[in-house]
Amino acid sequence: MSEEKHHHHLFHHRKPEEEGASGEVDYEKKEKHHKHMEKLGELGAIAAGAYALHEKHKAKKDPENEHGHRVKEEVAAVAAVGSAGFAFHEHHEKKDAKKHAHN
Repeated sequence: MSEEKHHHHLFHHRKPEEEGASGEVDYEKKEKHHKHMEKLGELGAIAAGAYALHEKHKAKKDPENEHGHRVKEEVAAVAAVGSAGFAFHEHHEKKDAKKHAHN
């Protein structure tokens, strides 16, 4: 039995649909993808921010479990900031793809 090595490329791989047979990248498709991801980042930031506010309210109403609610509030706040950063990143990726598509 011959043993074959399968290399799993987690990074540095190209999606076949992003690159045509001629080796060109479909920038309009990339722009659409980054726009979609930007919207998901925005939604994630809104949801995590709302949950942080919810936990802040719970901490005030439930002094017995205040510490746990404060921890959840902080985690949600960090998630909101991270998601907003992701949306910002995707916004710039979308702008780059748009610039390349129109050149």
